[in-house]
Amino acid sequence: MVFLQSHGVGTTRATRIYKTYGDKAIEIVSKNPYQLAKDIRGIGFISADTIAGNLGIAKDSLDRARAGVSHVLLEATSQGHCGLPKETLIENSQKLLDIEKNLIEAAILEEIKQQGLTLDFLDQGLTIFLTSYYIYEKQIAQILLKLVKLPILLDNSEVTESITKVEAELNIELAFSQKEAIKIASQNRIMIITGGPGTGKTTLVKSLLKVISTQKLKIKLCAPTGRAAKRLSESTGYEATTIHRLLEIDPFSGGFKRDEKNPLFCDYLVVDESSMVDVPLFYSLIKALPPHASLLLVGDVDQLPSVGAGQALKDIIDSGVIPTVHLTEIFRQAADSDIILNAHRVNKGLVPNLTPKEGSDFYFVEAEPGDDIIEKIITMVNERIPKRFSLHSINDIQLLCPMQRGGAGARSLNTELQKVLNPKSAEGIAKFGQVFAMGDKVMQTENNYDKEVYNGDIGIITSINKQDQEITIDFYDKVVTFDYTDLDQITLAYATTIHKSQGSEYPAVIIPITMQTYMMLRRNLIYTAITRGKKLVVLIGQKKALAMAVRDNKGSHRFSKLREWLQIAI
Repeated sequence: MVFLQSHGVGTTRATRIYKTYGDKAIEIVSKNPYQLAKDIRGIGFISADTIAGNLGIAKDSLDRARAGVSHVLLEATSQGHCGLPKETLIENSQKLLDIEKNLIEAAILEEIKQQGLTLDFLDQGLTIFLTSYYIYEKQIAQILLKLVKLPILLDNSEVTESITKVEAELNIELAFSQKEAIKIASQNRIMIITGGPGTGKTTLVKSLLKVISTQKLKIKLCAPTGRAAKRLSESTGYEATTIHRLLEIDPFSGGFKRDEKNPLFCDYLVVDESSMVDVPLFYSLIKALPPHASLLLVGDVDQLPSVGAGQALKDIIDSGVIPTVHLTEIFRQAADSDIILNAHRVNKGLVPNLTPKEGSDFYFVEAEPGDDIIEKIITMVNERIPKRFSLHSINDIQLLCPMQRGGAGARSLNTELQKVLNPKSAEGIAKFGQVFAMGDKVMQTENNYDKEVYNGDIGIITSINKQDQEITIDFYDKVVTFDYTDLDQITLAYATTIHKSQGSEYPAVIIPITMQTYMMLRRNLIYTAITRGKKLVVLIGQKKALAMAVRDNKGSHRFSKLREWLQIAI
């Protein structure tokens, strides 16, 4: 501890380093301080670089250049990329490291030689991948292509008969498109069902599972988040779990107990909200699939892609290799909802209907950036929505922001709403730039396998023990206690970003849209936000900003190779 603190490491980080490395801490840190960025949560490249400087490691050392290049690629994965064009990687590395281009090129070559990086071609030209992500995508393609070649599950006569029975049992009449989808699913061992809200995905999956169950198959259902899994379970009548729980996370290693050597015990696997599943998790999931099992991917490909690297669902659909059903028809019961109708308008590039009819569930409130929008949001959350719609200010209403930063960003709105909605906030504790108090609505911001709480889980602080320096949070289905030192993975959640809301639904959502956030305004962002609301959606801000968002269908390009791998292997 004395050694680490003498080289600029604070007490909290020094404790984490010692817990990780034990008696070898001094030896490891002295030999290669950049190892810290790979092994220790909360220590990034910048912190490791500072420690390296204090230890006398030269700015132009090859070790520093290699660590910097790997860091730039790792940062790119948080932007959704599995790799970067070589010139982009060099340029970004130079900005970070402030060293000569030839040294960066030497570092890239050395990392390729040591198999940390892999060089290949994409449409954009020469691209450098983190080797692990390169392998994930290649092996995903190989496994999916094996599934395509497996024999059919049911023959057509059996399916037609089963559909008739299911309609009678569930007292429903399936649309022609839904019946066709069930037939396609029964003819193929892998299939994708994609479509927007109200297009019958839930009814289709429930009916398909009824048909499949006639074969006495072991069926498993999963989704990326706890809330999505719970919703899937309620809608189908089958038990559903998170992907992490299905794969049996090992809290000590951070890996999964289920893999190709210890596969899942199932014959048919359904993955809901699959647009949210990033490449590493998707790879872990399908390599644990038994060789004989079938796979059904369900999701809305027009939503935002996964927070992590890759765009697995989009790449698989775009490859044209995997049977895919696109549901487009809005069913009668859904057509009464302005939320659903306006979500589909946005998805088609049309501005939502901003003149609400009597009893509407969708509203637009004009507001200018600055005090005007903040005051109107506070009034809406604290007074108007609870009174008019009988919804709870904290439990039922969720602010969904395009960005963290800015006056109408999640960070600023959390501070403002905390003051109004939680009178106990004055008695809270200040940690990592935030104040936490009893009764606060908070979110887990990274996967904590030890405590079995995951990125995006929302809860309420139920107690703070200042003597033991502990805080207890009720995540609705699980009560968890954190040390103060772990509060960097917790954030206030009265407001959150639209990205963080993926896979969740809320009774009411408020979406601030102003020109201040024009950098983030994209059609799929607004579409995803609108589809999070179950009973009420309120857009607040500037019509100009909304129109700009709806028009922009570029999305953000992601460098990934899965589509190509699938097509190459045809």
